[in-house]
Amino acid sequence: MSSHHQQLPSIDTEDTGAALLDAVCAQDEAAVERLLREGAPVDHRDARGATALLVAVQANNLAIAQCLIDAGSDVNARDGTQLTPYLCAAANGFHRILRATIDAGADLRSVNRFGGTSLLPSSEKGYLATVHLCPDAGVAVDHVTMLGWSALLEGVILGDGGRLYSDVIAALVSAGADLHLPDRDGRSALMHAQSLEHRRVLQAFAAAGNSQAPAAGLDLVRQSIRDGRYDAASDALADIAVSHDFDPLDRHYYRGFLLAESGHWDEALDEYRRALALEPGALEFYFYTANCLRSAKRADEALREYDTAIALHPQAPFDRYHKSNYLRELNRHEQAAAEMDMLLAQEPRRYDFSFHKANSLRALGRHREAIAAIENAIAVDPDNALYHAHKAQSMALLS
Repeated sequence: MSSHHQQLPSIDTEDTGAALLDAVCAQDEAAVERLLREGAPVDHRDARGATALLVAVQANNLAIAQCLIDAGSDVNARDGTQLTPYLCAAANGFHRILRATIDAGADLRSVNRFGGTSLLPSSEKGYLATVHLCPDAGVAVDHVTMLGWSALLEGVILGDGGRLYSDVIAALVSAGADLHLPDRDGRSALMHAQSLEHRRVLQAFAAAGNSQAPAAGLDLVRQSIRDGRYDAASDALADIAVSHDFDPLDRHYYRGFLLAESGHWDEALDEYRRALALEPGALEFYFYTANCLRSAKRADEALREYDTAIALHPQAPFDRYHKSNYLRELNRHEQAAAEMDMLLAQEPRRYDFSFHKANSLRALGRHREAIAAIENAIAVDPDNALYHAHKAQSMALLS
């Protein structure tokens, strides 16, 4: 036997970390598992400061995300925009990954760069399963962002008052959200709902605190959805479908919702389009079709759905606002800023519109215009520290 010890080759953690990120980007689960076994650093970061786990979350890849979590990845690690895997999962409505991050020790008090908890963007965007999950896990239901809004205020102001958003708001009210908590203008969610004439939302508010009889009909469907028992919800929906007083749009909505939650995008689209065939003016269903197409990664088709709704009701801000949000997600900031210009032409005092426009302009490197946009928000809400910080950051980038 030789007296010399065999020297093992050293592991280049930079190379294996980069390889791990590449494998996650390629959604190659086998390669991810192999690299982790070989000692790749689980929280290696890319140029944006994102860990492999954050990249997996952004791709909504539960299997790879769980693999990285099991290997010890930090669910609270922030990238350059202060986003964490936990906050990212919530902001995109990826509630299965969100549950995994919570089980792995997510900081439920953590906030994004706008001061929002995991509950805020999910309420804004209508991610019902996430809205159910967050308060159950212990996320504060009445937390207020730097924009001055609670989850309930966001659900009312940025929602359309339709079936989905009324269920989101009912979930928040059930979790104890304060109907009378004022925004920075002194207006509560109840006051906003009244001025917007959102009938379904007002019904949800009126039901708050009332003693509940055993769930039946649509209430049983909603309760089963709330419990995550989608098969039971489908059965309950089938049981009431023969009722003469059952709104067929409700049937198509809940069938579509359950199919979408199960990832059956084309079948969900069919349900929503049947509703539109019955009632072409039911604009909320264009939002549902757009969401299906977004989830199916059919971006141009999703944008056309928004445009159809906008053309039918050009003065309503809802679809244009959510289209602009989606354009920012797609990094189409020029188009997003143009949509915000149209919204501001209708409502020049909406400081949130000015703020979102400034974010898009800054992403485009148009810092003087970004400063002008944020100054419009400051003029309306002069004491908001978020806007002054944003202006200072744009000034620094400009110089």
